[in-house]
Amino acid sequence: MHNLAKNDLFEEGSSTILFEPKELINFQVAWDWQKEWQNKLFLDQTMSQAIWILEHFNCYTLGRSSTTDNLHFDIENPPFELFKIDRGGEVTHHLPGQLVIYLVLDLQRYKPDLNWYLRQLESVLIDVLDGLGLSGYRINGMTGVWCNNQKVGSIGISCRRWITQHGMSLNVDCDLSGFENIVPCGLKNHSTGCLSKWIPGLKMDDVRLLMKKYLAKRFGLLWTY
Repeated sequence: MHNLAKNDLFEEGSSTILFEPKELINFQVAWDWQKEWQNKLFLDQTMSQAIWILEHFNCYTLGRSSTTDNLHFDIENPPFELFKIDRGGEVTHHLPGQLVIYLVLDLQRYKPDLNWYLRQLESVLIDVLDGLGLSGYRINGMTGVWCNNQKVGSIGISCRRWITQHGMSLNVDCDLSGFENIVPCGLKNHSTGCLSKWIPGLKMDDVRLLMKKYLAKRFGLLWTY
């Protein structure tokens, strides 16, 4: 496996390895990590699950159902690196100041139901916002989390043989101008926000701690490293 930074965390439940690199990570590198872990779980479903909490360099990713109609640039000459990937959903933007969480979990240990899993991920994001004193909420028929009429949390997953890849992102303190080059998640009438708009000076480390706390609580995780 790759040489990743990992942190000591409180212990709450079933064994899951946490990878928490502090440097910015290229999207392809993180995707390769997930695919490698998923393949290991295919071979041995008794091994530990894995979660990555990190930040990316600027890039765009296109989900399986993405259409170029939601891109405001020439796909042959994108403003940032562009990846066509196997998650569900439309185009999204990753960038420094956005917290990204990738989960390689075996849903047969929980509930083999993708709708249940998506709602669990939304609940984690809402819990994190609540821990910061903000009110996060869902919108019926859509995936993700909103705050004060702006989308702050996005979710896109893939799943094979009930083992997941990809995950969710939360805009913490980032330059949102890159979102102007796309229709984020294909939602034309929804603006994008970040938490620092309502909590000036918000620290990424504080959000990371809450994310680890509520991931562990929601999925009954025991962090190992």
